[in-house]
Amino acid sequence: MISASTKRTALAALLLLAAAMPAYAHVGAGVTSSFTAGFGHPLSGLDHLTVMIAVGLWAAMKGGRAVWAWPLAFVGVMLAGGALGMLQVPMPFVEPAILASVVTLGLLVALAIDLPVSAGVAIIGLFALFHGHAHGTEVPENAGGLEYMAGFAVATALLHAVGIAAALGLGLRFRGLARAAGAACAAVGVGLAFGML
Repeated sequence: MISASTKRTALAALLLLAAAMPAYAHVGAGVTSSFTAGFGHPLSGLDHLTVMIAVGLWAAMKGGRAVWAWPLAFVGVMLAGGALGMLQVPMPFVEPAILASVVTLGLLVALAIDLPVSAGVAIIGLFALFHGHAHGTEVPENAGGLEYMAGFAVATALLHAVGIAAALGLGLRFRGLARAAGAACAAVGVGLAFGML
């Protein structure tokens, strides 16, 4: 059994790590033609890091089918969005939607909003489409991009798992810490939107 102070310390370390990561613009950021580059990308910016963890936190707070359905929806729809981006299918408002996802998902966790699993899938899927599209457009034309998207999907799933583990590890007794992490996510979104981060 992990002690409560260890759980709180681990969550604080995770939040500090998230705060230390630089936020990058999406299009044209870095090498995007390998599994390693794809795996590293979600770890390279606050927008990715916070949204992926927030999905896991919210899923664990909801419990039941949401624990697997919401992360699976994010990864699946993100890959579909990535394919659209690689095919250069235009989508409007990609960056604003990504910023909105950081704020919205943070607030859903912070306020412990309890929605039906299907509604959560719809919200998460919508935001995942924009996240995937942004990354699909980064793949160079001379690269297939499949390795990159595979790496991106694995890292995304692992970040969802971090959020789930954190929320389940904190349990009901420390649910306020998970909600505080959601509030921090929303604050990061506002900071990114106004160029403060």
